[in-house]
This record gives sequence, C-alpha cells and structure tokens, in this order.
Amino acid sequence: MSVLVVGSVALDSVKTPFGEIEEALGGSATYASVSASFFDAVNLVAVVGDDFAEENVQLLKGFEIDVSGLKRQTGETFRWKGYYTYNLNEAITTETCLNVFADFNPILPDEYKKANHIFLANIDPELQLKVLEQIEKPEIILLDTMNFWIMNKRDSLIKTIERVDILVVNDAEARELTGEANLIKAASKIRSIGPGRVIIKKGEHGALMFSKDGIFSAPAYPIEDIFDPTGAGDTFAGGLIGYLSGVHGKNEEDFKRGVIFGSAMASFVVEKFSLDRLKTLTWEEIRNRYYQFKKLTHFEVE
Repeated sequence: MSVLVVGSVALDSVKTPFGEIEEALGGSATYASVSASFFDAVNLVAVVGDDFAEENVQLLKGFEIDVSGLKRQTGETFRWKGYYTYNLNEAITTETCLNVFADFNPILPDEYKKANHIFLANIDPELQLKVLEQIEKPEIILLDTMNFWIMNKRDSLIKTIERVDILVVNDAEARELTGEANLIKAASKIRSIGPGRVIIKKGEHGALMFSKDGIFSAPAYPIEDIFDPTGAGDTFAGGLIGYLSGVHGKNEEDFKRGVIFGSAMASFVVEKFSLDRLKTLTWEEIRNRYYQFKKLTHFEVE
C-alpha cells in the first residue's frame, strides 16, 4: 500500500505568544506527508524553488518519503508569514508569497498513479481535479479545502467533492459551504454531494466524523504546552490517511481508529515549532497517546 500526498511545501515564519521561528519547513503537503510516513510509505507531489535547501529535502527523505514528485523550479519557494494570539485556533496572515507555487502543475510520476490512498491537501480545486484524472484505481481519497476556494471556485470545488470519499473541513467552512448553521445538517448536505464521510474539525474541541453509520466524536487531547498550531490540520489528515493505508482499513472501526491516530499526531506537532516535535517522535509515544485518547472518553455503563 502507499499514500499519495499533493499540496504545498513552504517556508513558514510564525510567531506565537510562546516564541517565533523564521523560514521553517512547512506547507500542507509537508505536514501531511511526515505524519502519514509513521504509518505507511508516502509519495509527495509539490513544487519548490531553487532556493529550497537540500537539508530540507534530506529531512523529508529521512522520514522515508519518496520525493520524486517534488519538483524544483527556477524562482523562490512558497513563503507564508503569520502569527497567533492566545486564540490559537486562528492564524493571522501577514504575508503570503506564492512564488513558484503560483504555477504549480501537479503531474504525477507513473508509479504514483497506482497509489491506493490519496490526500489532496488545500490547493486550487481545479488542480485537485487534475490529480484525480491521473489516478488509476484509488481506494480512499481524502480532500481538504478552505473558505477561499468555497467563495471563489465553488463550482470546481463541488465537482471535486463529488469524486472523493472523505471531506475534511473546519466548522466555519462546513457552514459556509452548505449555508447550514447546524453542523449535523451541514454534514448531511455535504454527504449528499458525494463523500461517504465528512470530518468537521473543531480546533481545541476535537473533531466530528459523519457517515451513514452515525456520528463519531473525537476529543482534542489536553496539551499543557502548545507552541505552534501551524499544520495541525494537515498533520491530522496525514495520520488518518496513513493509518487507513497501513491497515488497509475499510470498516467503520478502522475509520474511527484512524481519526484518533490523526488526532494523536496533531496533538504532537503543536508541542514545538514546525516539524521539530515530529523529528523526535517515536511509535511508542504515538501508541501511548492513542490509548490515552481512549481513556479520555471511555466509561462503563451500569
């Protein structure tokens, strides 16, 4: 089995109430690929500039991520700059320089076209559709998007949503996409478009997964020290799709466990800036936190 991740690789400058970092490795595809790599083989498709440091490439390879699809073009790498207040659920963007990412054209290497599990990170839905047209026989397609695409490329986004198995959005995006204030109604409307499952992220309040089998609520892990929430959503998605690929998951319990493993991965990445926490993360730590998630909500019925 293998995971295909398509999205952005970026250099992030982030400031939080607890510190700051300049030009750290980031981007949706970066966080998702590294997270998924703890569970299965990963193929990465993205674009960087000729200023992208070789040490960053080696870092990705160190997680055993195949970077044959990471294209280097003349110009500068995508850069994002922003900060967080004590409301760590919302990033405030101060500068976005798309650079070579503005001309991103995801052409898959032949061996990537056979990927079973795909994560289409937050990029233009027209590019997401272009990726889907190149995939041969996918088992599970996980899609992320954002309010910008909902507002500006709604028709293309709907066409993309029709073709995926899981849509992951936050609560505000779910409401904006559907016009429904109630998240249960919003998820039902999204599922009527095509996805069998909808996962709605609620930041520090966890996540909800909606399917024909009902609603599954995953708590947010209570963390004492949160340094940088950047990439937490992509880390969640990477852990989810990576787990499903690794276990060849298909039934409801597999998806539930995948959501918890994704939540566990997200709970680790916020403990330090950029990928610093994932660099030292061990499988034993992941497993222990997985079981701690169970303890958060498990109780015996009289």
